[in-house]
Amino acid sequence: MCMRYTLCMEYTVDVRGLRKSFGGREVLAGLDLRVRPGEVFALLGPNGAGKTTTVRILSTLLRPDAGRVVVAGYDVVAEPGAARGAISLTGQYTAVDQILTGRENLVMVGRLRRLGRAGARRRAAELLDQFGLADAADRRVATYSGGMRRRLDLAMSLVVRPALLVLDEPTTGLDPRSRRDVWEAVTALVSSGVTLLLTTQYLEEADALADRVAVIDRGRAVAEGTPAELKAQVGRETVELAYAGAEAAARAARAARALAAAGRGPAVVEEADRPVVRVAGDGTAEDVHRVLDAVAAVGAPADRLTLRRPSLDEVFLALTDRPPDAPDAPGASGGPDDSLEMTA
Repeated sequence: MCMRYTLCMEYTVDVRGLRKSFGGREVLAGLDLRVRPGEVFALLGPNGAGKTTTVRILSTLLRPDAGRVVVAGYDVVAEPGAARGAISLTGQYTAVDQILTGRENLVMVGRLRRLGRAGARRRAAELLDQFGLADAADRRVATYSGGMRRRLDLAMSLVVRPALLVLDEPTTGLDPRSRRDVWEAVTALVSSGVTLLLTTQYLEEADALADRVAVIDRGRAVAEGTPAELKAQVGRETVELAYAGAEAAARAARAARALAAAGRGPAVVEEADRPVVRVAGDGTAEDVHRVLDAVAAVGAPADRLTLRRPSLDEVFLALTDRPPDAPDAPGASGGPDDSLEMTA
């Protein structure tokens, strides 16, 4: 038998029946979430779905009205101090001191976390190297790019290794190059075994980084699974054949409809710049060859072929119906509920 739940826990985050209301409006309506040790779990949902409120409760910054939330084996209501000590939170905006250098920021956090002078400097050097900031270690942070500041912010969250790292929209406002830099840093964290809970409005970010994804709407989880599993819920892969002329497209469409009649899936001819025939399938090489053989047999080889897969955007739109500008909770837009900070 385990002496302490944290030594043999099945879930780093275990949320059951979570409820929270503001001013009579229910933001969380019985939310259930479970995050396994060492995985990246992404939380997606429209504005107003309850993402920010969930993160605030997990981080002990807000008390739930009902339900049970356990983080790293600690109940966030019964043991908030212990739960807080197991969590590191990186909010939407960097919390670095721009007057200090990157090294000085890390050493400062190390001293606050009682690593001692030598221990803090040693840990700072390790993190600067891990996050690709060693060459800029002794420059003032004011001279850093947005991506460098974000990587430093992540490094500061790991001065003392947490059981759970919460990343709340970590690439908000960054340019594509800086976003890529942050993605690479997060990927490095994953390889080191850190458990990550990620909230993001960039669906391709969840697709690229997450092991599992939960889509929440109106305070409940409406779908959960790997990105591939969620995509499979909204559609099959499609072989898209483009033609220069309508006559060839019509022949290809007839051949595709014959496949559909045999259980291969629907075919559609679209009159746009070029006629296009779309045939649903499973995306395997055998499946694609079957389509190509069928259209070639009627003298209609395609001018161009594209394999199209469902995206998380389509999953998101299919599963949620919230207005795009609905607030998550009172003050969520520019107010205190939009700022997620934890003291060292």
